[in-house]
Amino acid sequence: MSDRWVSVEEIAEHLGVSKDTIYGWISKREMPAHKVGRLWKFKTGEVDDWVRNGKASDDYREAETSGPASQREKHAERGKADG
Repeated sequence: MSDRWVSVEEIAEHLGVSKDTIYGWISKREMPAHKVGRLWKFKTGEVDDWVRNGKASDDYREAETSGPASQREKHAERGKADG
């Protein structure tokens, strides 16, 4: 079976998530997606690999944002709240 191009609706169904989740993953988690005109298209194999690598996981996002720069940002935000 060939790895055909699928739509947002189809990839959302494939993964069992909403279309809004797919759009969020495209913008915030670098989900493998390709713009064809106005439409987003996906190769299920690319998306499956992305998921297997843990990039759809909330844990992946937290690990990515817990580095030293992120700690400085959190500290700066706390300072703003204090005052």
